[in-house]
Amino acid sequence: MNTKNDLKVVILCGGQGTRLREETEFKPKPMVDVGGHPMLWHIMKIYSHYGFRDFVLCLGYKGEIIRQYFLDQELMSRDITINPYKGKRTLHDKISEIEDWNITLANTGQNTMTGARVKGIEKYLNSDEFMLTYGDGVSDIDINALLEKHKKNKTIATLTGVNPQSRFGMIKSDEHEVVTEFVEKATIYDDYVNGGFYVFKKDVLDYLSSDETCTLEKEPLIRLAKERQLSVYKHKGFWHCMDTYRDYLNLNEIWASGKVPWRVWE
Repeated sequence: MNTKNDLKVVILCGGQGTRLREETEFKPKPMVDVGGHPMLWHIMKIYSHYGFRDFVLCLGYKGEIIRQYFLDQELMSRDITINPYKGKRTLHDKISEIEDWNITLANTGQNTMTGARVKGIEKYLNSDEFMLTYGDGVSDIDINALLEKHKKNKTIATLTGVNPQSRFGMIKSDEHEVVTEFVEKATIYDDYVNGGFYVFKKDVLDYLSSDETCTLEKEPLIRLAKERQLSVYKHKGFWHCMDTYRDYLNLNEIWASGKVPWRVWE
């Protein structure tokens, strides 16, 4: 699955994550740790498994932490000989754990909304199509199948519809309204929500504005839908966002269990 694909993957990393303040007070949400790695790393690993290794990270709130993470990665993963007096350092053979990724770190503003962040990185989009997702959601989605669906429908935009797990237990009953079963964290298969993992033609940029209030999920997507230029790729597999502290705990529990649906790279 490691064939190189030149499509850019844009990841929105600039939100403040106010509902996860226990973690995001000191770091941006994409850098919150899941199983020893930032959430952002997990997302990038999903894409790179399918050959998409060219990333544009839209930075905002505490973006310097994301920037420093990648700038330090090489130094922290390689043997190094230093002479502080002479200001000299020698990096030795690379360690295999370093990912073969091209990463553009783009400052897109502290308070900028999602549509304006995408508009702000237009100069880095050098192909007719690109992918985009949020920095807080993981899935076992087949990225190649998503791209194939997008090309088949020939719309400007394709989003991934997902079936989230209910935060509450569901009750099953028989025809006499007698409870027969309690189902914890049931998956709701009849309703889809926007789970990110978009594919866009570059034409979508004409629907966006550099005004920092421009929100991708509002007027731009609504307009695309009215013009029948928005498709949905229905994914009934695993999807999980990290919106709250409970989500953070749940994702780490899944990782610790060893049965990790989104770990498609292994």
